[in-house]
Amino acid sequence: MSDDGARIDRLEMRLTEQDRAIEDLNRTITEQWRIIDRLTRQVAVLTEHVEEAAARSDPRGAPEPPPPHY
Repeated sequence: MSDDGARIDRLEMRLTEQDRAIEDLNRTITEQWRIIDRLTRQVAVLTEHVEEAAARSDPRGAPEPPPPHY
């Protein structure tokens, strides 16, 4: 019987450790999604700025000629 009690104790400890690990992973993933969302919005804003700047610099929409070293 003591083996069963020790086994149950080990399983309960293991379950507690796994619960803690899952909570840590969940917090990490949630924070990463917040960062990804913020960065995605920043990239969208920067893309819009670049497109606006390109449209203002060349109103005809012609591609920029290659640099002289080509």
